[in-house]
Amino acid sequence: MTKKHLGFLNFGHWIPIPGGEPDAKAALDDVVQMAVDAEAAGLDGAWIRIHHFQRMFSSPFPILAAMAARTERISLGTGVIDLRYENPLAMAEAAATTDLLSGGRLELGISRGSPEAALDGQAQFGYAPADGQTWADLAQERGRRFLEAIRGARLATPDPSSGWSYTSQKMPVEPQSPGLADRIWWGCGSTASAVRAAQEGYHMLSSTLLLQDDGRPFHVQQADQIARYLDARAAAGVPGAGRTAVTRSAFVIQDDEDELYFGRERRSQESAGHLDGGAARSGPTYAGSTEEVAEKLAADTAVQAADWVLFANPNQLGAAYNAKIFAGWAEVWRLLGWDR
Repeated sequence: MTKKHLGFLNFGHWIPIPGGEPDAKAALDDVVQMAVDAEAAGLDGAWIRIHHFQRMFSSPFPILAAMAARTERISLGTGVIDLRYENPLAMAEAAATTDLLSGGRLELGISRGSPEAALDGQAQFGYAPADGQTWADLAQERGRRFLEAIRGARLATPDPSSGWSYTSQKMPVEPQSPGLADRIWWGCGSTASAVRAAQEGYHMLSSTLLLQDDGRPFHVQQADQIARYLDARAAAGVPGAGRTAVTRSAFVIQDDEDELYFGRERRSQESAGHLDGGAARSGPTYAGSTEEVAEKLAADTAVQAADWVLFANPNQLGAAYNAKIFAGWAEVWRLLGWDR
């Protein structure tokens, strides 16, 4: 059995606690500790989600650097950075700096991002699409610019009168981190976006929500998305092996506390509806004993096809409780033989 990578995806919520106020520092401290605990449990990745104007993580690179400082092996990722809020060259500098500090462990997911809480959030950051340009178009343009920068493209013209100019050629952004460009993922909400990601040379990151629905089960449509991505990458002649990741919600119920929090999810079903003006389908939560969760994952064709599986973790419950969750997931992986 080929090793299948296991990671957590932390949404970074901070919420009021009894007798207290929302605590951003506690959420940040917790996610660093969760990376430590996930590494100790044998997980392969610690990933974070990014949102703006919400009580959630918004600035990925300081968080990833802090996680890197406390860990040695585990990959550190994002799912995803919303390019509507980013200057691609500034992000390239921050990403390369963080990747060097981590020893080359970043796995960066980027995309247009999901709907945000603020109507004018991007405008407040100073960004707007050009006339006739969609946010999706702008995100794709910024993604290409970001890849160009981290691949070492020479972009800026040197000033011959400056004592700091070290070359007569155009200059790349600095620092450069070799290999980072081969660890960039695109968040794909549909088969069409997965095909485009393949052609652009990204890895494919798919969540528990598809912005499409043809009536088939969620995992079947997502497995088809993976297959179409791999076919498109091969057809485009993109060098290197394309990697795929899916996100799931899963909880191993080990005691009465777990039952209290997640027992009702045993009956979870996928759902269909509409989002952003189109059809959408979301996947179920898998909950039960180690054997029951393993059985459900083994029957999930998209999980079977993916290289990475990222489980959304309930960060609001604290680092200690999440360490127990990580141990449960790791036991499922061992039972399925995916840890080898």
